[in-house]
Amino acid sequence: MPWPELAGEPFLLTGATLLEAATMLAVFVAALFAGSILLPGHRITGPQVAGEVRTYKLNGFALFLATVIVAGMAQALGWFSLAALYTHFGALFVAANVFAFALSAWLYWQGVKTREEHPGLWRGFFFGVELNPGWLGVDLKLFSYRPSLIGLALFNLSFAVVQYETYGELTLAMALYQIFTFLYVLNYFQFEHGMIHTWDIVSERFGWMLVWGDYVLVPFFYCLAGWWLVHATEPLSMLAAAAIVSLFAFGFWLFRGANQQKHRFKRDPDVKIWGRPAETLDGRLLVSGFWGIGRHLNYTGEICVYLAFTLTTGFASWLPYLLPAWLASLLCHRSRRDERRCRAKYGELWGRYKKRVRYSMLPFVY
Repeated sequence: MPWPELAGEPFLLTGATLLEAATMLAVFVAALFAGSILLPGHRITGPQVAGEVRTYKLNGFALFLATVIVAGMAQALGWFSLAALYTHFGALFVAANVFAFALSAWLYWQGVKTREEHPGLWRGFFFGVELNPGWLGVDLKLFSYRPSLIGLALFNLSFAVVQYETYGELTLAMALYQIFTFLYVLNYFQFEHGMIHTWDIVSERFGWMLVWGDYVLVPFFYCLAGWWLVHATEPLSMLAAAAIVSLFAFGFWLFRGANQQKHRFKRDPDVKIWGRPAETLDGRLLVSGFWGIGRHLNYTGEICVYLAFTLTTGFASWLPYLLPAWLASLLCHRSRRDERRCRAKYGELWGRYKKRVRYSMLPFVY
């Protein structure tokens, strides 16, 4: 089965489509930025980063729900059709790339103009100069996850709109895909507080690598399976559907459960995990729950979640499977980076932890 609509309307690039796409992108990012300032949200104190303790305003959950409600009302009342995201996909991709490069250049300029010592042009632009740049009181690194994941959610919804408008119904595969991806994004914003302690927020400088990943890679590549499903009308058997739901549920439980256990332990070392007091090594490294089974089972769970997304497309093409393959390679690489960082941070204690928890992402295998 060929890649659907590869040279069709969604990839039509004209002056008009590019201007419309640039306008949509500008309005979208500006609206989310304004919402990040204006919508209520609770504030939490993050870890010390570069000698500074930051306070973060967390209102991503309210912002996501508000965006979905507004988009749903606009679709129902005929003000704006989400199908426009599908028909302008190529133009939006171009606009997002221009925006990502422009924002990265601005971040580099802002970073170097107040510093006597800074990375060179290449490293400063690619990896960034500042850890947590902000504007108008908004942490730009944390904010950028919002257009990234909300944009992904809107693209996914646009695929459902196009399929319904084209065929008069949603396939079972598309319905499952919509449920899975919506729950995934919704849960991210429910757990937004957990992001404050992640490697990206704590240790990565904010430059092109993260900017392009947020504004281009995630919304335009992570929707690969949904794009395929628009015109894939072959029925999905109930047995296959049940297996895919089971894989998603297992992966979600593993991914979110492991992250939640780590976050709860960092906030309260006396927390109970799976009904028992948390067990640790020297009070620093958790060896209870998932973290006593594998060192990076949260990554394994996320790979399972994305594999479930992709399995809704069946096996007509290998192209949708580029996403879980990419994610698996990315997270395996990240797990090794995490290992090096933890070895430098904990020293001998990390060696003891590896003897206690022998496997990284796949028990008894790896």
